[in-house]
Amino acid sequence: MLLEELDFDFPGELIAQHPVVPRDACRLLVLPRCGSMEHTRFREVTRLLLPGDVLVINDSRVLSARLFARKETGGEVELLFLHPLSQSGDVWEALARPSRRLREGMELVVDDRRLALRGRRGEGRWAVASSTGEPLARLMEDKGRLPLPPYVHTYPSDPESYQTVYADAPGSAAAPTAGLHFTPGLMVAAEELGCRFARVTLHVGLDTFRPITEARIDDHRIHREWFSVARESLATIDMCRASGGRVIAVGTTSVRVLESLYGSPGHVERAQSSNGTICGTTGLYITPGYCFKAVDALITNFHLPRTSLLALVMAFGGVDRVRDAYAEAIRRRYRFFSFGDAMFLEAPSANGVPERRQGGNDLR
Repeated sequence: MLLEELDFDFPGELIAQHPVVPRDACRLLVLPRCGSMEHTRFREVTRLLLPGDVLVINDSRVLSARLFARKETGGEVELLFLHPLSQSGDVWEALARPSRRLREGMELVVDDRRLALRGRRGEGRWAVASSTGEPLARLMEDKGRLPLPPYVHTYPSDPESYQTVYADAPGSAAAPTAGLHFTPGLMVAAEELGCRFARVTLHVGLDTFRPITEARIDDHRIHREWFSVARESLATIDMCRASGGRVIAVGTTSVRVLESLYGSPGHVERAQSSNGTICGTTGLYITPGYCFKAVDALITNFHLPRTSLLALVMAFGGVDRVRDAYAEAIRRRYRFFSFGDAMFLEAPSANGVPERRQGGNDLR
């Protein structure tokens, strides 16, 4: 697939700058397995669900990972913490701006706390250590701000609006945005229909915003992301698959976890089982032509052009089918990207249940 096939034009005013209130009042474009697309509100998603469905949700919580520090000379440095480099959490990799005049061993100050630059890691990234050994996540909680996507220009009045209502495990640099539309009441309504929720954790990295630049998208190298799936969630998903129920991924991050477990376990590194929990990192890069083994339907937002996220959605829903849906969404003035509206896609028959392997995953 060529990069230009992941491109599309849209008016800039369609980029949502703030979330809809209440969360489930956003619009929902439905792309069924058969028939024409439908247009409704997210609160109506329950009428698309069936008893026995399992909705797989990513409970990663966005870190308040953006901090402003000062050099001893007084100059300001913006830090965006990406992931820990030490088991104790006192050393993290961080993106520093401006980075050009920083030097190894230099100290930075955040109010009364001091940070040390341990080493340059390339592309403006540094190993940053707490001078006191304090876990840096604690500093982020006290002094940090949420790292909003670059196309959102106004910090939300309520930072929790950039967290899902079920967010639990801190570690993401960006929200798993498909889940932002769920409310506690909507989740209860789904369960009353006979659906179940299975939690997974995948910490979203900063590279999720990185556009593909290679002319052929298969030449792109995707970032690796850490994930974890508890025994209870694995059992719920396995039972659904064995009984022929639908596995519905809430967001592209849930897709990557599910397909890493059930479809392409060869892309997982350091997978291990501890008390029934599977964890590791995945580098699974899904592009058109991929054969889905675990996912029957997908809830997702509208994604940036020329990104691996759009490639994944096109792989699942069909290139022409998704392109037509995006064109219709633009015509109908849907809101785009992180705070925008949502899609519900059922897999075309070529991706569906008949080709899916039943039973457990390959990593246990």
